Amino acid sequence: MRKLLFLIGVFCCQLFYLQMVTLNKVEKTSDNKNKFFYRISEPSKSEFLGEILVNGFSNDDVTVFGEVYKKAKQIGANSFSLKPIENVDGTFQNFNPAYYILNLFYTPADYITDEQNVVYLVSSSDKNQKININNKTIEVKPRSFLRLELINNEVLTVSTRKLLGSAVKLSGKQDQPSLYFSLTDFKIRSNDSIYGGINLKSGDITGLEKSFGMFLTTIYSEQKKD
Repeated sequence: MRKLLFLIGVFCCQLFYLQMVTLNKVEKTSDNKNKFFYRISEPSKSEFLGEILVNGFSNDDVTVFGEVYKKAKQIGANSFSLKPIENVDGTFQNFNPAYYILNLFYTPADYITDEQNVVYLVSSSDKNQKININNKTIEVKPRSFLRLELINNEVLTVSTRKLLGSAVKLSGKQDQPSLYFSLTDFKIRSNDSIYGGINLKSGDITGLEKSFGMFLTTIYSEQKKD
């Protein structure tokens, strides 16, 4: 009897803390077959398809993104933006990782713009990450990221400061798209081990597929380098 009550209690707790990822609104669908799912800042050239509601907190951002991506592709979305949530007084709420809404769009590929010569270094979901950038040690807080601009002919060296850790060398180049790296192992990696001509090493610094990187830098907070 005690075991049964214990199992019921565990099940109820799991239900209480369960995170829900739902299609909150569907206005229309698109039949495009795009695999990418990119963040956009200017939706004027986009077709609004619907909304995804993420309700409940989880540190497992890989699973959360997988559910968001799956729901978005059900209605043919290839792009998204974070929807500001308004208070009763007309102001907007600060981002809450336990409750947020993503607007879903279909955007023609020609109208999806990308930053050039920018790199995002994304921290862990639950631990501080110490890294070395050009011999300067920086501690990146959980659920945070650094945004760094790359300059032509200048090398930016990022390492994990461990004896057997990783290091990557980055530099600006013409028409180089934005780059996303994790400072921990998210267990999601691109099929290609080369990003803009940069060979990635295996270890603590790994390249993130751009859709996942854009999602993380939407739900994480930017931490200034200095």
